[in-house]
Amino acid sequence: MHAFALPRHWTISTPSLLLAILLPVASVANELGVSARPANFVIHDAAETLRDYCHWQDDGSLWLTLPGGSNWELVTSTTDNAVTNPGDGEFHPYDAGEVQATLDEVRFPVHRVSAEIFILPFPRRLGLDSAAGPGLILLSPGVRPIPTEQQHAEFVHELGHVVQYALLPDTDDVRWDAYRRLRGIEDTGVYFAGAVHHDRPHEIFAEDFRALFGDPQATYSGTIENSEIAYPTQVAGLATMLLHLADEPTVATPLAIVAGGRQGEVQFARGGDGSARLDVFDVSGRRLATLEPTVGGNGAGWTWDGRDVSGRTVTAGVCFARVRDGRGGTARITILR
Repeated sequence: MHAFALPRHWTISTPSLLLAILLPVASVANELGVSARPANFVIHDAAETLRDYCHWQDDGSLWLTLPGGSNWELVTSTTDNAVTNPGDGEFHPYDAGEVQATLDEVRFPVHRVSAEIFILPFPRRLGLDSAAGPGLILLSPGVRPIPTEQQHAEFVHELGHVVQYALLPDTDDVRWDAYRRLRGIEDTGVYFAGAVHHDRPHEIFAEDFRALFGDPQATYSGTIENSEIAYPTQVAGLATMLLHLADEPTVATPLAIVAGGRQGEVQFARGGDGSARLDVFDVSGRRLATLEPTVGGNGAGWTWDGRDVSGRTVTAGVCFARVRDGRGGTARITILR
């Protein structure tokens, strides 16, 4: 599919949709005066995760399958041998509202970072704790209700991992060397990926991020995991260095809306290498649909049938489409029915 940019005031009409297109759109905030974070971060609460991403096997085991194919078996009972402390006998997931509130209070420019956040109804058998990877956060439940402060602290820590993967990848030797020097963790015989947990550079970075940019509840303890190194706020220049990670502009690739789709469909296209899923949001930031890409020689394409995740036809109004890979790619759509 060929990607192209349309003039700013073109319209496309079909028997069921009229699309007024304004391109390019830098961000949702530029159009509506609201936070752009809903387009960068998608939060799946425990009920949605269980309903849409978990399935039971014939042997009675429950498995989590994420977009992209990653699979984990979940532990569904606190009496399972994998759980050392049964707590009160139930699993208690994170509260999606607290996760969103925590994200809103993070004092770091996250415009170059995106992630899909899954609140797990049950922990993973091979990893009972919360975890994060590039563009992904898994929040594991507790065996007792999780205190609000702990929810904030653990989420910001995992967000720190996402920021590190996106803005300070392991291949960036120059900036990693500078970070290690500033942080006093240059000894690779002590501070390395296979070290004890609190000596791993990734974990130190995530704790630095939490302590420097988390809200008061995320930093309630006044401590970090590794008590043998200086508290982040006592390291001159550390906050500035981490903030500078977000300074480099992302090369944006325009997202175009392509004429000629089937009745009732909206087709998006973007040139360049690589592809990612595309989310469609309403003006309140509620995710309406997530589209898988079709990759061709000229770039990636996405097709939306005008329905939300429940299969209902979207009502008239303004919607925004945004590609998740952080390379820009946002389009505004006005649907008239």
